[in-house]
Amino acid sequence: MPGITRFDHIGITVADLDTAVAFFVGLGLEIEGRTFVEGAFIDTVTGIADSRSEIVMLHAPGGGTGVEVSSFVRPAHEQGTPTAKANTLGLRSVAFEVDDLPAIVERLAADGYTLDGGIGEYEGVWRMAYVRGPEGIIVALAERIG
Repeated sequence: MPGITRFDHIGITVADLDTAVAFFVGLGLEIEGRTFVEGAFIDTVTGIADSRSEIVMLHAPGGGTGVEVSSFVRPAHEQGTPTAKANTLGLRSVAFEVDDLPAIVERLAADGYTLDGGIGEYEGVWRMAYVRGPEGIIVALAERIG
């Protein structure tokens, strides 16, 4: 039976593309490319006529699943709910494994990004936190500790 062959990327739509990209680059992702997309292809895929979007593709060092950050030039974006908590229905977070969670949280705090809760520890194996990034994006950061 035909089916999924791999996980390619996750897409995040934002109003301020440069700020969101800078946030993800600050976490350690690398920019693969940046382009504008418009025309029949994007209109068909999104179901939005006469659309134009600027897209930046990012990947962790070494590759793997990508993060597509995009901003619509037209039509104007529709406001989401930047204060949505983890129990709000829908896609709520994008998660990354990191190597020094407390240091990353401290660095992000210096840039004005806050935790949604605190740094939790799971059975002596994982340390994890939810960081509220630009435009309310929740980024789950997890560090293997045991």
